Amino acid sequence: MSYLISGIQQIGIGIPNVETAWHWYRCLFGMDIPIFREAAEAPYMTPYTGGTVHSRDAILAINLRGGAGFEIWQYTSRKTLFPSQTPVLGDIGIFAARIKTDNIKAAHHFFVESGVTVLGNPTPGPDGKPSFFVRDPWNNLFQIVPSGEWFRKKGHPTGGPVGTLIGVSNIDKSLSLYSGQLGYDIIDYDEKGHFADWSNLNDEATSDSGSSYRRMLLSRSATPAGPFSPLFGSSKIELVQALDRRPQKIFKNRYWGDGGFIHLCFDIEGMDHLGEQLTSHGYPFTVDSRSSFDMGQAAGRFTYIEDPDGTLIEFVETQKIPVMKKWGWYLNLAKRPQGKPLSSFILNALALNRVKGGCDSSH
Repeated sequence: MSYLISGIQQIGIGIPNVETAWHWYRCLFGMDIPIFREAAEAPYMTPYTGGTVHSRDAILAINLRGGAGFEIWQYTSRKTLFPSQTPVLGDIGIFAARIKTDNIKAAHHFFVESGVTVLGNPTPGPDGKPSFFVRDPWNNLFQIVPSGEWFRKKGHPTGGPVGTLIGVSNIDKSLSLYSGQLGYDIIDYDEKGHFADWSNLNDEATSDSGSSYRRMLLSRSATPAGPFSPLFGSSKIELVQALDRRPQKIFKNRYWGDGGFIHLCFDIEGMDHLGEQLTSHGYPFTVDSRSSFDMGQAAGRFTYIEDPDGTLIEFVETQKIPVMKKWGWYLNLAKRPQGKPLSSFILNALALNRVKGGCDSSH
């Protein structure tokens, strides 16, 4: 195998204050283990930052119960810009992150009792599984979905991200990337119409609660593999197409790194071979850190592509991660056999970096 897409590594979230946001995500989503924290310039991202090198502060944090991470990202050289209007279903880009729970009722109760903006009660979707949405203080949406797949059985009421809702202009066209190249080759459902599980979301966020959509939920047939696959697990992507209105681009007239979901990132092995494959199918790298990047505590190589509508997809090939920073314990992955998962002992050791405390009813 020349390359391997292990799974979703993280979802990037642009916010105006990294400390405030991480505290909120730590307390409300259990994202309490930092993998890296660094303040620096972002020279590779100039294609998406107006041709200017901007500075940023970023934290990659995970929830050891399982799922992907959050890359919490703040501009320090300019003011974070938010959309002029709240994005609505079907708008082009990453609309919501899917967050897993092992008890949908308990998770709903937790968010309500914590004072979070909760959009209605758990409601079955086209697959018959109940879910609900919550909104963070920066207007980002998270869909809480049931899961039976966990790295750690006990802990926070939710795990990490296990997918996204992505607005696209044409689902059939988008399948060339999401199904054909990223491996989301199973169609869990493909439905058109009006949907009960979105009714509270529409009523809260938009004035088009009667709008009609096509929605397609995709999953991968490949068994998760790679160093962090026991933690990341499986994931799903839901593509959403507005059928009776012209959608807006969520990041229209704004930069990558501004407020909202800035990218969907996959953990991969074999970057050069992946690049050849994607280029041959019309998805060349638009950003490439080439030999490596160094986030101070983690190192590797990252690249970006655009989906057919310009939504940014990131790939990271990890070379080094900190297991226990204060003891100087770092893990070198550069020569690890492709597809081999890290041991539970190593992954559990990441808990030594957990940031505790500071969470109360006000969050």
